[in-house]
Amino acid sequence: MFGETEARGDRPPRRRLRIALIVPDSNTVMEPDFHRALGSRATVSTWRIHLESVTRTAEERMLAEELPRCLSHIQSTRPDLVVFGCTSAGALDGLAHDEAMKRDISERVGAEVVSVVGSMVSQLAGTAAGSVAVFTPYGPELTESVAECVSEAGYELATTRGMGILDNCEIGAVEPADIADFVRSGMRGVSADAVFLSCTNWRAIETIGPLTATLGLPVLSSNQVTLASVERLIAS
Repeated sequence: MFGETEARGDRPPRRRLRIALIVPDSNTVMEPDFHRALGSRATVSTWRIHLESVTRTAEERMLAEELPRCLSHIQSTRPDLVVFGCTSAGALDGLAHDEAMKRDISERVGAEVVSVVGSMVSQLAGTAAGSVAVFTPYGPELTESVAECVSEAGYELATTRGMGILDNCEIGAVEPADIADFVRSGMRGVSADAVFLSCTNWRAIETIGPLTATLGLPVLSSNQVTLASVERLIAS
């Protein structure tokens, strides 16, 4: 077990899990979701890497230039766990790219690493889904990258839709009701076994309950699947 907040019997309390959460600097959603979900069970330190726009070119630059600088600072804080909190950057070149990125972070920092893409694959495996509908706030290129990761993991793509937003601040400002309307509209006439809502800066976690009730399907979001991975590690 990574850490506990209460003593058991005569044993002294263990320190809380130290999490280093890496997000684009314009992300305003993932950090609050983590604090709400984890409460006093973990200490979440958020590390921000600059992202100019939500495009492949900008995200490649972020990974090549911003991430290494960030990791050199994170290493000195000795986290128990590093969470890479950008779905689209992890999905740029498929599942192998995401796994390679996780290995590189782990080797540089000396800690276990959780990614959104890896968490998505793990969580989907528990749904017994054969087909998945993918919704994103992104433009076509990044929406396709995420969809290709879902397909590579062995799932049929029931539908793939993006809002076409390139400004990450605008993504964070989309209201949950608008996300839910976008998904409901996109699911008309679509047969799927599960729904994945991609993007850590999208307030999608707030739509899971209403959409699950409306669609009658498992609905997963980037922040929800990542938190599920962290929760499993805390409980292990």
